[in-house]
Amino acid sequence: MITISRIYNETSKSKGYRILVDRLWPRGITKEKLKLDKWMKEIAPTDELRKWYLHDPEKWDEFKRRYFKELDKNPLTAELLDLCKKNDVIFLYSSKVEDINNAVALKQYVEKLL
Repeated sequence: MITISRIYNETSKSKGYRILVDRLWPRGITKEKLKLDKWMKEIAPTDELRKWYLHDPEKWDEFKRRYFKELDKNPLTAELLDLCKKNDVIFLYSSKVEDINNAVALKQYVEKLL
């Protein structure tokens, strides 16, 4: 099972393999507080795509299309799929926009492939 959780709303009660799926480290959060199992910054959208998107709701569908195309070519995608097959996974993200961010898109992508 894959769940997503915003880092700033996180509680330590969440169970699962904890993966930060953002390219940039979240502000004001220490590694100790986050209690990560893995930081997969290379699985996040490229800087170019992230800066183009800027969480614009009108660009959401096109963002996902472009991001999924990046994921299709990303060598870490196979590792992520393997982790998701073997574990309950929590995709952690820092965006204030909770419904149209890279973690939401990544969850959709992975669930489609599983």
